[in-house]
Amino acid sequence: MTSPSTTAPAAVAPSAGRGYLSLWRSVPRELLFLLVAFPLALVGFVVSLTLFSAALGTLVTFFIGVIVMIVALYAARGFGTLQLALLDFAGRPAIPRPRWDAAARPGFFGWLRSVFANGHYWLYLLHVMFVDFVLTTITWSITVTWVAVGAGGVSYWFWSAFIENVDRDFFVSQWLVEAFGGTVVDPVAADNVLQFILGVVALVTLPFITRGLTLLHWNVARGLLGAFRSDALAAEVATLTESRGAAVSAEGQSLRRLERDIHDGPQQRLVRLQMDLAAAERQLDGDPEKARTLLAEAAQQSKEALEELRALSRGFAPPILMDRGLAAALESATGRSPVPARLVNELPGEIVVPDEIERNAYFVVSEALANVSKHAEASDVTVRVGVDGEEQWLEVSVTDDGVGGAASIAEHGLAGLAERLRGVGGQLAVTSPDGGPTVVSARLPLAYP
Repeated sequence: MTSPSTTAPAAVAPSAGRGYLSLWRSVPRELLFLLVAFPLALVGFVVSLTLFSAALGTLVTFFIGVIVMIVALYAARGFGTLQLALLDFAGRPAIPRPRWDAAARPGFFGWLRSVFANGHYWLYLLHVMFVDFVLTTITWSITVTWVAVGAGGVSYWFWSAFIENVDRDFFVSQWLVEAFGGTVVDPVAADNVLQFILGVVALVTLPFITRGLTLLHWNVARGLLGAFRSDALAAEVATLTESRGAAVSAEGQSLRRLERDIHDGPQQRLVRLQMDLAAAERQLDGDPEKARTLLAEAAQQSKEALEELRALSRGFAPPILMDRGLAAALESATGRSPVPARLVNELPGEIVVPDEIERNAYFVVSEALANVSKHAEASDVTVRVGVDGEEQWLEVSVTDDGVGGAASIAEHGLAGLAERLRGVGGQLAVTSPDGGPTVVSARLPLAYP
């Protein structure tokens, strides 16, 4: 039996080797970034400093000074954005970009206020005009020195042969050996060996140098050029506010639509039913035959009113949805469709879908099937339900082979569905070229609270 002490190094060594090789794979991009960053930083430093100085010098005229300062801020924004793009190219994780229009105000003076009040502009100016110039000067010098030592050291034995050593009285190897009390027989050969060793060491450690310097740039950029945490919070608040407004709007449209449908359908039939029953009651003694006719008409009116109420009730969550879940409810909906429809159920057996998400998914399918029967002139419909690969979203789609041309019109079915889905953080997409097919698809978050 092999002891753990003998197997552990063998298990670690391949992993360490792969890690070192992965560092080398990033060296070309990181090296190019470090070499290009300095001339770009130099240009940015000159441009931003010139514009900033000009802006301060012309502030006495106010308007010209303000305009030049705006130009300086936008130039700094451009150079900072370029720096972030170069870091992306170097293989570093993407830094969240600021939302420059987050505080935008209407009008020219509102725009000026939003620019000067946006802290990102001033941080970008600080980065370009001072921090990045100093940092890239240091990292560029280290990079060039390291590459020069590595490339020059391993090739020193070759090109040093073309250098005359007649008047040379100082050799690095001889100086080092004599410092420890020794002597060198052939200082030229010793210098070749010493330079070669230094070159190998520099080249072997080059991946660590380029990675470390690139990470230094990345961390500085993340602090000065990245979005604030408050930006993400403000965006989330805005999204939640928009979703809440969409939900309220969708609910209002649904209630108005339901009110209109009840008024135009069952309510009218019930009024007619009441009138027929009153007329039949008056005719019972004088004309029983006419009374029976009126009663038959009243029975038909009650039947039609019941059918309309059942149709309207499909706009609410049906009992089968609450009792047996989404798949069973969609199976029932496809079975009731006037156009032949089939359900493709790709839901994992263990998935748990929140009640609100189930209801909205059911409404999407019900509304889409109703639109198909009314407008699509289709002969086949496929309803598909499943989840995305990471099981973060519920996905439903309704595809028909009809004439196409479906569009989202304000305050109509598809627009109402889009508003409803926005209210729960979902998305609706409609693809319907002329001639078909039409695909209505929806994505709803499974993490809905």
